[in-house]
Amino acid sequence: MKRRTDEAEGADGADELLRRLLGDLPARRAPPTLEARVLQELRRRALPWRARGFRCWPLPARCAFVALCGALVGITFPAGEWTLAAARALPFAHPPMAVLAAAGELPALLTRMVPPPWLYGVMFTGGLLYAALFGLGAIAYRTLYRLPATWGDCP
Repeated sequence: MKRRTDEAEGADGADELLRRLLGDLPARRAPPTLEARVLQELRRRALPWRARGFRCWPLPARCAFVALCGALVGITFPAGEWTLAAARALPFAHPPMAVLAAAGELPALLTRMVPPPWLYGVMFTGGLLYAALFGLGAIAYRTLYRLPATWGDCP
C-alpha cells in the first residue's frame, strides 16, 4: 500500500516539475498559416445550419427540402400540360405548334431511316465518351480542387 502512494507522489512531483519547466518557457505564436486556418474554421462553424452544406442540415430540414423539391416536380409536369392546352386554344399559336409537332416527328423519321446496328454503335460510343469525360472531370477535380477531409465536416 505504501509503494502505491509513493508512486502517486512521484507522479505528482514529475507533473509539478514539468509544469514549472514549461511555465518558464516563453510563449510562442502560432504560425500565420495555422492561425488563419483556425480562424477560418471558427468562422465556418459559427455559420447557421442553413448556410452550411446540405449534409450539415438537421434531418427534419433535409426531409422538408426533399419533400418540397418533389412537390415542385409534381406541379411542374401538369403545369406544362396546362400551358400547352392553353396554347392550342389560341388561334395565333397554331403555326408554332405545327412546327414543334414536325420537329417532334423528326427523330422518329431518322430512327426509321438509320439501321439499328449503327444506332447501337452511336449510343455505345456516346456512352463511352460520356464515361471518359466524367472520369477525367472527377480526376481533375480531385487533383486540383480537393479540400482536406476535415473542412467539410459538420461540428
